[in-house]
Amino acid sequence: MMHSRSNDLILKTTTNIIVFVILAFSINMLFSGHNAPGGGFIGGLMGAGAFLLLYVSYGLQPVHRILPINFTYMIAVGLLIAILTGAGSFVLGVPFLSHSFGYFQLPLLGKTELATAMLFDLGVYLTVIGVTMTIILSIAEDKIEKEVGEGN
Repeated sequence: MMHSRSNDLILKTTTNIIVFVILAFSINMLFSGHNAPGGGFIGGLMGAGAFLLLYVSYGLQPVHRILPINFTYMIAVGLLIAILTGAGSFVLGVPFLSHSFGYFQLPLLGKTELATAMLFDLGVYLTVIGVTMTIILSIAEDKIEKEVGEGN
């Protein structure tokens, strides 16, 4: 069992920059997904990759202190958004998950297209990040508990 950390200054320094780039591209994929390749699934995988890079670089406890995100709740919120988006079509009397869009004048953004597919993609995005990170962190925490148990 290895208790000392290697000198990972380069990894931590580049992680601080790369995580923001990955998250920005992840959000870009989320927003462009209903009109172009991308969407909630691939954006969510990229977002989970950014969080994973933080955990690999800094460790579980420091990242939990800085970003106290409960990824299980993120799964629930994402599923709720996706289900409500689909169920909203029943209220309007159209087939399940029917796509609708419109153009709206938004402050700072001007004339902007808003689509129901974007809401569904947001639900998928949050669900994918939540599921991916829950699985990976569960495996990591089990490994840590096993190592601590062997140390006694």
